[in-house]
Amino acid sequence: MTLTQLSYVVAVDRYRHFATAAEKSYVTQPTLSMQIHKLEDELGVTIFDRSRSPVIPTEIGEKIIEEAKKMLKQAKHIEDLASLQEDELRGTFRIGIIPTVAPYLLPLFLRSFRQKYPDVRLIFEEVVTDKLLELLDQDYLDIGVIATPVDRGNIFEEDLYYEPFLGYVSEDHPLAKKDRLTVDDLEVSNLWLLNEGHCFRDQTVQLCKKFRKDKLEDPKIEFESGNLETLKQLVEQNFGMTLLPYLAKNQINERCAQAHLRYFDDPVPRRKVRVVYGREYLKKNIIEAFKKEVLSVIPEELKKADEGLLVE
Repeated sequence: MTLTQLSYVVAVDRYRHFATAAEKSYVTQPTLSMQIHKLEDELGVTIFDRSRSPVIPTEIGEKIIEEAKKMLKQAKHIEDLASLQEDELRGTFRIGIIPTVAPYLLPLFLRSFRQKYPDVRLIFEEVVTDKLLELLDQDYLDIGVIATPVDRGNIFEEDLYYEPFLGYVSEDHPLAKKDRLTVDDLEVSNLWLLNEGHCFRDQTVQLCKKFRKDKLEDPKIEFESGNLETLKQLVEQNFGMTLLPYLAKNQINERCAQAHLRYFDDPVPRRKVRVVYGREYLKKNIIEAFKKEVLSVIPEELKKADEGLLVE
């Protein structure tokens, strides 16, 4: 029995598909399947019912998987302790990051991080908050970047920056005539929203609930998307408006844009972006390096905690 075999078993349980588990484990499917077969032969049991689609663990397989997770977690703990003694940062670092942060934050710091820490292998998973926290609990991720508070005793949370909301308004929208917006301008019935499960959607609706309760009785939402870029394109085609995170403006040329960016007057609605992690000794040195690189590219005005209207 090897840790590699156990990691393959846990991967198949996570994805319920041998090909996907192999892809995520960076091996071929025959290699992964062979190693799991060898483990089953060694133990004299069948871990997965392969006649089902998706595959599911057998009764004994479920017990083996739970023990495998514990063993892999302890193995990572030992690696973490050892890494704290090294002068040079090295190893694999799995980062979960929500979709409304990933495309705007990663391009800002990724190149400099790779240049400074060439022996650190970064693996990013772009997932919504609930799934990210689940993967963190499973010890699949080393760290997460989210924008909502976490009330779990087993998860550590550290603030990164405070990101204002921006309005993105189509050419013919009534709010295009305003130089700046206020939260009183927001009507949930007149906003393109992300799908359920995205915290950015919940925060947008929360703003509207707080300041325009009368507008929520009949929202009449015609379209929802899992991608902010899709909503941006709808606005650029002269359909309605949406809200964007502040860092998204780096990818919009305001002079050439087919829609209008609008900033908010005080109190400016903001969300708090933070890092979360689940083990006390989890690659603390890499976490500190990660935070340092992120903060080095964040505008100073986004580091001030005592300004604006915090939306959680």
